[in-house]
Amino acid sequence: MSAQPEQQTPAPVVLAATKPKPPPEMSWAWYVGHAKVPSSDLDSALAASRNGMGFVWIGLHNPTELTMARLGQKVDLHELAIEDAVHGHRRSKLERFDETLFMVVSTVDYVERGSHANASEIVTTGELMIFLGQHFVMTSRHSGQSRLADVRTLVERSSDDLPEGPSRVLYAALAVAIEDMARVATQMEEDVEDAEEMVFATEVPDVERPYQIKRELIQFRRCVAPLCGPLAALAQREYGVIPPEARPYFRDLSDQVQQTREAIGAMEDQLTNILQAAIARSSVADNRDMRKISAAVALLAVPTTISAVYGQNFENMPELRWEYGYFLVMGLNVVLMLTLYLLFRKFKWL
Repeated sequence: MSAQPEQQTPAPVVLAATKPKPPPEMSWAWYVGHAKVPSSDLDSALAASRNGMGFVWIGLHNPTELTMARLGQKVDLHELAIEDAVHGHRRSKLERFDETLFMVVSTVDYVERGSHANASEIVTTGELMIFLGQHFVMTSRHSGQSRLADVRTLVERSSDDLPEGPSRVLYAALAVAIEDMARVATQMEEDVEDAEEMVFATEVPDVERPYQIKRELIQFRRCVAPLCGPLAALAQREYGVIPPEARPYFRDLSDQVQQTREAIGAMEDQLTNILQAAIARSSVADNRDMRKISAAVALLAVPTTISAVYGQNFENMPELRWEYGYFLVMGLNVVLMLTLYLLFRKFKWL
């Protein structure tokens, strides 16, 4: 009989873990009205938009100097605005370069306590830069979460009152960023309430958690407060790229930011009171411990004093040679210590 060939078990196929693809450095779309128009050439779309046919929306993510230089030539951007777009700018601001508006918007996001091990941050920040022209709008994101899909949804939504054009993209981007700020403020209010319950739930309060929230609130306020000025300017001043009909919408956004700012101020005041209460409760707990220690020392001082007196090396000591002198001294110790113990219990030192 011929030997049967051994059947080999096929080796298991190991699938390599696929990493999520990073977002592209640049993407763009041509809008006529609030609808996207198919186009494959950016230069042609820009030329058509200059002739009054819609506008071009260019989206950037961590652009390089070369990319910004090329786009700057296409849409005539100022070199200082290009520098900010490349290197980033942490503080919200609004600047005008000729007919182009340049706005930096700080973005925020809330980090759940259980989402990262030993995570000390509650609020993470980022920045979104927006260039606004008559026929184009350019958004550049450096860090923070991407909400441009929600911005696109607002831009493409039909509206009878909100004007079409680049200003609609600016409004949508601001609306989404301010919505995130209001959401983070609501979540941090819950953290402040939890910190207050934590302080009064234990005998020895922990001040680390309230202090961490207060530090994050300061960082949060630095993102929200600088946005009030640019929004007030968009709502009140005349800009060629902002239609007059759009100003009420920016005024509404300004009111929302002001409400969030006031909420942050109220939380800071509440946390200050919580920290003061925690420190006061810690002091009370320390005083209580010191009273207990002092009472214990006083109780031990009675036998120590009497033993020290009778431990002196003298011949003529009272009751030194008496048969019941030892029992008298020990009984005196017990009576005095019991008396002190009852007094301390009455004064609630023990």
